[in-house]
Amino acid sequence: MILSSGTKKPKIHASAYVAPTATIAGDVTVGEESAILHGAVVTAEGAAITIGAHSVIMENAVLKAGGGNASAHPLTIGERCIVGPHAYLVGATIGNGCSVAAGAQILNGAELEDGKSTSANEVVAGERVRPESAESYAAFLRKTHAADALIEQHRTAKSPPRRSGEEPPPTQVAEVDKVVDVMMLELEEMEHRRQQAIKRQKGT
Repeated sequence: MILSSGTKKPKIHASAYVAPTATIAGDVTVGEESAILHGAVVTAEGAAITIGAHSVIMENAVLKAGGGNASAHPLTIGERCIVGPHAYLVGATIGNGCSVAAGAQILNGAELEDGKSTSANEVVAGERVRPESAESYAAFLRKTHAADALIEQHRTAKSPPRRSGEEPPPTQVAEVDKVVDVMMLELEEMEHRRQQAIKRQKGT
């Protein structure tokens, strides 16, 4: 589902894949040959989100950018990045070639340098959010999303027009499956290297 938010509309490269059950809203830019998989939520509320080329946002990941009169927290994800399932990224800067593991949280103001990875469920802290800001944030969200409007489902440049809710063509599904298979192998290899490093540290 692709939504405008106020005057802001997502800009999705024609070669990118967006799953029918993913949600993209507001000032979001998705680079060429990237993939946004099922259940992912990418929503810009007062600041922009940029996802670089050849990056993958896996199932049920949540990506947010926010801002108001006082401050803005854009979210930038570089090229060739993998954001794992159930990860939560908000107002952060992710360099090129990074891997965010399943369940990891990267919070407002945090930065991940080029080529860096996180562990599963790791929290990368950023700026502290005051509890009293919740009331003003809730008011901001009500105003921001009051006029959200559904935009036509994203289609790749090679895809013929299709009806809302219709699955992408088999060739496109196959290509995404290959991306996911490779990505899972990379995540497993990262976890293996992390476990080996822990064993070496315990041995010293």
